[in-house]
Amino acid sequence: MKVSKEFLNLILDSVTEHIVVIDKAGKIKYVNKSWEKFAKNNGCSINMDWSGVNYLTVCGQSTAIDDDFCIIDEAGDGIRRVINKETDLFYYEYPCHSPIEKRWFMMRVTPFTIGGQNYFVISHQNITQRKLAEEEVINHSKMDGLTKIPNRRTFDEFFDEEWRRCLRLNMPISLAIVDLDHFKFLNDTYGHLSGDECLKKVGELLKEFSKRPSDICARYGGEEFALIWGNTSLDKAESLAKKLLKKISEFNIENKNSPVKPYVTASIGVSEMMPETGRNTNDLIDKADKNLYRAKKTGRNRVVA
Repeated sequence: MKVSKEFLNLILDSVTEHIVVIDKAGKIKYVNKSWEKFAKNNGCSINMDWSGVNYLTVCGQSTAIDDDFCIIDEAGDGIRRVINKETDLFYYEYPCHSPIEKRWFMMRVTPFTIGGQNYFVISHQNITQRKLAEEEVINHSKMDGLTKIPNRRTFDEFFDEEWRRCLRLNMPISLAIVDLDHFKFLNDTYGHLSGDECLKKVGELLKEFSKRPSDICARYGGEEFALIWGNTSLDKAESLAKKLLKKISEFNIENKNSPVKPYVTASIGVSEMMPETGRNTNDLIDKADKNLYRAKKTGRNRVVA
């Protein structure tokens, strides 16, 4: 059958990808229905025929990431490299979140020539489902499977970043290491399922003590937990640790064979440092660990700061 312009337009309009064709100057020569619909539904300021609009100018003027034309400089540079024949193809993944949902797109730029003129097809494919699946895998790898709070690896990464931030801003940083007293007795007396339930409760509780962007709680290992409080003095950190200790006791989780109390208690070592050049996170960990040791040696069920 003879392929008409109308036939080709219907094919392109049926494609879910957002497609735009530009010339070497960046001027738009064609957009499909998916492009027009997405632009309309996402508050694009251009309410007219797209033909002749300079796509590169539109990209350069976009600063927010709330519509399909919110492409950062890296995308614009990639398009120009294809136009200038510095590369044959260009691919770019970018976030394009709306106020109600997360979205990601893959942009592809491919050239073609007709009638001696160079043109460029720019398509935007929705890859949200793949990105959400990838995010879920990443989040799972950062969390402790039992307690659903950050694991040791995530804690170490966060601690390093927060240390550098506090060093740069000349702020104190505090660390608390929490150890559940005689946890082995709990497991031996009531079974590992009871022990797991105890750890889950403590993990959930720690979230209440790490709500700021500069805070984190984590399962440090076994029955040990840790908290980082950025820009927090020793007095404030000690006060928080004492509140935490009290709440753990108020769970009243039976541990009748513990020589401390007939319920689950904890020992907490707290330390604070002002980060400075020549020192690192290990120095603060060492101080908190020594205070935890003192808490255990002096009877447990206490905070030493």
